[in-house]
Amino acid sequence: MHTDLQPGESDLIGQWLDLGSRIEGDAMTARIQWLIAERLERLSDDGGGWEVLYRDPRDGRLWELTYPHGQMHGGGPPRLHLLSPEQASAKYRLGDA
Repeated sequence: MHTDLQPGESDLIGQWLDLGSRIEGDAMTARIQWLIAERLERLSDDGGGWEVLYRDPRDGRLWELTYPHGQMHGGGPPRLHLLSPEQASAKYRLGDA
């Protein structure tokens, strides 16, 4: 079972594990995928889907999903990091976020 975002968290970084015959995401990758599928509200994206802005409905904090290893297949493992409202407004069209 995965856990919701905690007040002290600000940066979740997934990793890929080389299991010899396959590459698999670690527990943090699975948690990030669960959070974006089950807990967070999608607000906006960069137009290509590689950077996506989410809001945690429990506390209103804004989270950005990115794939910081662009040189890797599929952009590599995901990163979910906290953005300030100012950072989010400067990067995304938010309306009333």
